[in-house]
Parts: sequence; structure tokens; C-alpha cells
Amino acid sequence: MRRKAIADLVADSGQGQGGSLRRSLGLWQLTMLSVGATLGTGIFVVLGEAVPLAGPGVALAFVIAGVTALLSALSYAELAGMIPVAGSSYSYAYATMGELAAWVCGWCLMLEYGVSVAAVAVGWGQYVNELLQLVAGVSLPESLSSPPGDGGILNVPAAVVVVLAMVALLGGARESARINTAMVLIKTATLVLFCALAFTAVQDGNFSPLLPLGMGGVSAAAGKLFFSYIGFDAASTAGSEARDPQRDLPRAIMLSLVLITVLYCLVALAAVGAMHWTLFEGTEAALSKVLGGTTGSVLLSAGAIVAVASVVLTVLYGQTRILFSMSRDGLVPPLFSRVDERTGVPRANTVLVSGFIAVLAAVVPLGELADATSIGTLFAFALVNLAVVVLRRRNPELPRSFRAPLVPLVPMLGVLSCCYLMLSLGSATWVAFGVWMLAGLLVYFAYGRRRSSLSD
Repeated sequence: MRRKAIADLVADSGQGQGGSLRRSLGLWQLTMLSVGATLGTGIFVVLGEAVPLAGPGVALAFVIAGVTALLSALSYAELAGMIPVAGSSYSYAYATMGELAAWVCGWCLMLEYGVSVAAVAVGWGQYVNELLQLVAGVSLPESLSSPPGDGGILNVPAAVVVVLAMVALLGGARESARINTAMVLIKTATLVLFCALAFTAVQDGNFSPLLPLGMGGVSAAAGKLFFSYIGFDAASTAGSEARDPQRDLPRAIMLSLVLITVLYCLVALAAVGAMHWTLFEGTEAALSKVLGGTTGSVLLSAGAIVAVASVVLTVLYGQTRILFSMSRDGLVPPLFSRVDERTGVPRANTVLVSGFIAVLAAVVPLGELADATSIGTLFAFALVNLAVVVLRRRNPELPRSFRAPLVPLVPMLGVLSCCYLMLSLGSATWVAFGVWMLAGLLVYFAYGRRRSSLSD
């Protein structure tokens, strides 16, 4: 139950073994970081799995998942302005609920960030194949483009995109932020192009019946599509590298979520309007299938490759900064907080994490990864909402650059909505989550508790 004082968290922010992270990111770069980590994940990768559950009502599923994300985003915005450090919700829990809760949150974030990178990388490989088929009429051998569970041996493209993202991150935070901004602009333009083309092919009959599987199907789709909103909190992982974190972090979080939700709903409506919902079954490159073999489909597949690579880059960045903070506090080995003096990047951290995720992406199917990521994220978000309530009661006098409205009502609604979506996920996902949590507790009590910087 030992807690780390907010003043100590801020004072230690960015301090690692052998160097410090550099404050080089402004509001625009932070917003693009959150948009880059989020926009594209669900639309380009998971839409094909959600539409068979919700039917034409998939846009409603996006709204439900988006409202859940908004409730948590308000809490994130308040805490990011108060505790502008690299640890995101891990650090918020450390300051409010104690070390064990912080560890559990950080362990969930490893699931959220690390596994979601692998899941998105799997989808990237699908779009590479789609583009090759459209342009050259060929495709990669299934043995080298699918994991063992899907009939292949290794998903090589999924591993390749993780390695490329690692190379970009090793160049430094400012340089990788520039690369990400360019990719965000490309994928936004790609989705606008898709809407323009798909809305011309909309047929009224495709929206009937609106909810073929009822609200149960919509709820199940919303739980799966919450994966699409993972990453809006990515700006909070850059708290130690933001130039004006108290002002810019809350703004970046809220602005990115609004932009993402609007685009998601527009694209979902265009997709199910242009192609009957029953035809989405079994495809991960869903948007290209909507447009068919046209020039627009080629451009969309190319844009999707850029878009999903952007998600891999930014979410991988977030994962390394979470581990950096946990290492700084002594809960994981000091190697993860060792900073390269020339680039200001935790080099060993980045290489080790990227290598592990590349292997994961190469051997595990997408659906299992997406569901496991969603449940870990929802659990971490619930803890962030609770942290706002705790700090409002314990430290009401602390300055807040952003205040979540109607506390404790809004944060508690955030907790309940996270629990609701967690319960909509399958039993296999819960079993995997339980095993992951048990492993995390074993690691904490065997290593982290005794080596914590607060242990003495």
C-alpha cells in the first residue's frame, strides 16, 4: 500500500540510468501521437470481426465504445495535467492506491500496449497481401504470412513492421514524432477518400435489419471495438518528453478522442451501407473488400499499410515509456531505464521490447490478441477512474490544469462502463486475463516488492 508522492513522481520524471528523457514534444505532436496510436486500429483491422456481431448497427457499437473511452479520457486528462510523467496510469495508481495497484495497472498496460502492437502488426500483414493481390495479382505464401493457428508457420510481415518501428524509435522522440505526424496525415486522407467513394455506393437495404442480432450483438461488438480506442491515452505516456505537459497533455487527449470517434462512425456507416453486413465475415482487410478491385481500393490498401504502421510505431513508443517508469521505480530491472546519452532514448528497452513483440506478432492469431488487449485496457482504465475519485477526496487542494466534470459521478460511470464491456468478452479471454494477472503477481512478489525504490 506504500504510495509515491506526486512531487516525487514529477521530480523523478524522465530520470533514468545514465541519462534523462528530453522534453521536445508540443501540443500538435502529442495530439498526433494519440491519433497515431489509435486511428486505424479498429477501422482497418477489427471492423471485419465486429460487423458480423452487430450488423449494420456497428456504428452504435463504436458510439458505445467511444462513450466508454470518453468517460476514461476525462479522468486521464485530469491526471495527466496533475502528474505529467511518462508512466501514464501506472504512475497515477502509484500516487493514489499504492504500489501493488500500480504494479497491477502497469502489468495491464504491458498487455494493452505490447499485445496491441502485435495485434495491429498482424493486420498490417493482411493489408500487404491485399495490396500485392490488387497490384500484381500475387500474394505472400500462407506459410510466411500467417501464424501457426491460422494455417501458416510464421507471420513474417507482422514481425517486419515491428522491427521498422523499432528503428524509427531508436532515432529519438522528436524524429519518430515527425515520422508519425506524416503517417497520421496520410491515413486520415485515406479514410476521407474511403468515405467519399463508399458513400456513393450506399444502398438503403443494407441497413435493414439494423440490429439483426439484437443489443447483445452490439454489446459484444462494442467490447471488441474498444480495442479501436486503445491509444488515445498515448499522449500521457509522453509526460516526461512534453514541453508544457500541464497544459498540453489534457488538450491532446481530448482533441484526439473527438477526431477519432467522428472518423470511426463515418467510416463504419459508409462501410456497412456499401456492402451487406453478412459479407464482412472472415476478412481483416475489410475496407478494401468494400471498395472491390478498383483504383480506390489500391489507394486504400496502401494508405492502410501506412496507417497501421503508424499505430505500431506510437503504441510501441508507449510500451517502452511504461517500462521505463516501472524500471525507474525499481519494479523491473534497471536495464529498461538506461537512456542513451546521444539520442535520449531508452535503447536497450526499445530493442528488447520490440524483439519480444515481433515474435509474438509472428506466431499468435489476431482475434486472440485483440480480445486479450481489450480486457487489460479496460481494467487499467477502471483504475484510472478510481484514482481521480481518490485524489479529489485526499488532495482536493492540488492544482489541476483540467478538471473532470461531475466527480465522482463521471469517473464511477467510467468504472461501470469498463466493467460492462469486460463482462461482454468471452470466457476464454477471462481465463487468459486471469493467467496473465497471476503471472504478474508472482513477478511482483518475487522481484518488484523487494527491489522497489520505496522498499527502504
